[in-house]
Amino acid sequence: MAQKPSIPKGTRDFSPAEVAKRQYIIQIMKTNFEKFGYQPIETPSFENSETLMGKYGEEGDRLIFKILNSGDYLAKANEVVLSAKDSQKLTATISEKALRYDLTVPFARYVVQHQNEIEFPFKRYQIQPVWRADRPQKGRFREFYQCDADVVGSTSLWQEVELVQLYDSVFSELRLEGVTIKINNRKILSGIAEVIGASDKLIDFTVALDKLDKIGEEGVKKEMTEKGISAAALEKVQPLFNFSGTITEKLQKLSVLLASSDEGKKGIEELSFICDNVLKLGLSAATLDLDVTLARGLNYYTGAIFEVSAPEKVALGSIGGGGRYDDLTGIFGLRNMSGVGISFGLDRIYLVLEELNLFPETVTATSAALFINYGNEEAFYAMKAITELRKSSIKVEMYPENAKVGKQFQHADKRGIPFAVIVGATEIQSKKYSLKNLVTGEQLLVDFEELKEKLS
Repeated sequence: MAQKPSIPKGTRDFSPAEVAKRQYIIQIMKTNFEKFGYQPIETPSFENSETLMGKYGEEGDRLIFKILNSGDYLAKANEVVLSAKDSQKLTATISEKALRYDLTVPFARYVVQHQNEIEFPFKRYQIQPVWRADRPQKGRFREFYQCDADVVGSTSLWQEVELVQLYDSVFSELRLEGVTIKINNRKILSGIAEVIGASDKLIDFTVALDKLDKIGEEGVKKEMTEKGISAAALEKVQPLFNFSGTITEKLQKLSVLLASSDEGKKGIEELSFICDNVLKLGLSAATLDLDVTLARGLNYYTGAIFEVSAPEKVALGSIGGGGRYDDLTGIFGLRNMSGVGISFGLDRIYLVLEELNLFPETVTATSAALFINYGNEEAFYAMKAITELRKSSIKVEMYPENAKVGKQFQHADKRGIPFAVIVGATEIQSKKYSLKNLVTGEQLLVDFEELKEKLS
């Protein structure tokens, strides 16, 4: 007996109903992206390894799926490295390509490669799958879609203001209220590292701090200590672990803490501008909050950073994030090209909408009617009506075989099709159609225009 096939852990098949719900979310995102002036692009599913490696920090690099070179990939492998079983060095000789980890770095590569064709500032959106060799768990998959909106070629902080509004606009249309858009600034984190005497360990400091909601205060302190951050530095950073108040109050506390850091003060100035204007313009579905522990582990953020949390009633964590990356295109040779962008976590947003029962019933609506097949003559008469109904964008279909009528009705029931259209000799002779409501059992004899009206 053949073994039942399976799919890799961290991946999923999607049923017609699930695809319909995903497309509902994607369409709302596309509509809002374009409403805000963003244009669509697409990039390859895999990139040259050198494009991706070293752009996400040590932890990110480990999660990149490498693609083995085609053919006899071991033939060109270094014998010494192969004998030593040094996987890190060996990978570089047998794998020259990798699946994309996110959409931002490929976008930076795209901008550099097509810089002479692009009109700056360039606002793009991109909705494509990405891959991460992560440990699968609820809301965390190895293959998932990202939905990004970025603008490059402008240093204006109005872009950050607009991106917060874009988040809010999408969540409003999805009827997803209670979302929190957390904001921080990497300059503030740099300033904190500076005033506590840990500037040389900025990455270690931010990566550990970013895990506060996952491993707690003691876990963060333990990791910082292991990375060589002193006890004295931890004592100075203690206020961050219980940093409460309004955005204005938090900014005032930061002004005191970072009084001796020019970098930190610049971060406060940028955050003040963004937060003040967002709050004055107002939000519909989301709440803006300043979170000083928000670091995001990606090395390329240089200014504002965002993370979106699902409503408290849904224990799912982040459903989006992003930030300002002034130096990202510099790694590909294009200097002084500032960018800022955000990402929506499609899969997690789907889970949140499902848990809160926020998908409209019409999203998964199937065909409006099933025409019952009584034979070729009846089927031809039915197909003429079906053809005209489809021209009016009415979703209808005919059962393909002249099977038992009970089986055909059962098929409609299982598919959730609300109407059956019965076409026999009597209907053909009178040039009409019997329309049966499969929910109420009511049956009417109608002409084509009446049929069209009732199925619309």
